[in-house]
Amino acid sequence: MALLNVSVVSADQEVWSGEARQLVAKTLIGEIGILAGHEPVLAILDTGEVRITLENGTVVKASAEDGFLSVEHDTVTVVARAAELVHTDTATH
Repeated sequence: MALLNVSVVSADQEVWSGEARQLVAKTLIGEIGILAGHEPVLAILDTGEVRITLENGTVVKASAEDGFLSVEHDTVTVVARAAELVHTDTATH
């Protein structure tokens, strides 16, 4: 399965980066889900949660506000004025 290269950054630091199989974020027009092979997109973020699902099923959650999400060539960049890790749910297999 192809993976995404994900980076979540705030104005002053990188919050999280790594490979993932899926990312879901809240935009001004609703939630958007990104999988490998997604068409290029640029979306304005709404304040909310960013959920990153890793290859092993672990879900990394971050809060983000005032920013944008960019997707191109399986690279997803979330840039927010303020962002921080909230929680990580470990997969149970």
